Amino acid sequence: MTGVAAARQVEAVAGIDVGGTTKGFHLVVLQGAAVRCVASSPDARELHQRCLQFKVSVVGIDAPSQWGVEGIGRAAEREMARERISCFATPTLARASASTSGFYEWMFNGARVYEAFADTHPILKAERFTGEPVTFETFPHAIACALLGRDVASAKQKRTQRRRLLEELGLDTTELKSIDSLDAVLCAVAAQRLIQGKSRAYGDGVGGYIFVPTPV
Repeated sequence: MTGVAAARQVEAVAGIDVGGTTKGFHLVVLQGAAVRCVASSPDARELHQRCLQFKVSVVGIDAPSQWGVEGIGRAAEREMARERISCFATPTLARASASTSGFYEWMFNGARVYEAFADTHPILKAERFTGEPVTFETFPHAIACALLGRDVASAKQKRTQRRRLLEELGLDTTELKSIDSLDAVLCAVAAQRLIQGKSRAYGDGVGGYIFVPTPV
């Protein structure tokens, strides 16, 4: 391993779990196997400041990085569906705005996270990590499917399975009290794998990419 590659492996990364207005956002900063920060806030700008404080280079976010395209949706979600990886279908902005159910509130909150990070960590638009600070879209169920196996990962057992997975990866989960924090650190693990070149991009430039670790 070159000195540059070794240095990149230990740089700080982050994962953010996105919820509705009541739940807000959960952030975990990871450096190597060390959990450096666990935080929650209703304000995406506060999480951005935390990431700047820890000199985070790459941020994995559990929310759509782009709205669906009228008539075609998003290629990333179609590709995942073909592999039997379940995920929410992202509507167009117009359809989400017209909805009165409140369901899409978390997607609008996700958009606020990307906006808060835009100046320092723009959304990764390429299929591979280019070396610059970025945010990118990922999500915990797909990460669990990649690292545990699609037929093993279970939404019903996610709290137990995901904690055990993180511990097997060498992480101390003592500070991770909620499923939201567990999901945030999984997104941070995806960020580490992205830097290492051990990541797969679902999707295209039209509908945006979802990045998931390659199976181990």
